[in-house]
Amino acid sequence: MAYESLIAFIRARHAELGFTQPQFWLLRNLSSNDLLPEGGGMTVPELRQAMSSYLRAADDLEAEAEALLERGWLTRTEEGRLWITEAGEDARVSLKQHAPAIRARIHEGIDDADYVTTLKVLRQLILNTGGSA
Repeated sequence: MAYESLIAFIRARHAELGFTQPQFWLLRNLSSNDLLPEGGGMTVPELRQAMSSYLRAADDLEAEAEALLERGWLTRTEEGRLWITEAGEDARVSLKQHAPAIRARIHEGIDDADYVTTLKVLRQLILNTGGSA
């Protein structure tokens, strides 16, 4: 329930700002200043693989990429590789500036030490039951 509530909250804040969480992930995964330090383009299947640990089943990366192509935040080569544009990088930086306020709202009233302890406990529960944390 916590996971679903957090995702819904974050996605609602992103929607208020005019973008989706998957769109932000696409920009981050294509930026040489963020998750792709060596730079370069990626195909949608490569991006899906890179995001496999946090992408939701309902997330349609092809449709999200199309929206970013229409905005001029991405370009696509004939081989299907997506590249972030200068406008896309500017948007990524702008969008990232909202993350601290979103995090602050989520963590309001929660002591940092309690948060860390909770994560450690949840991680151990996952490991104890055969999951990977």
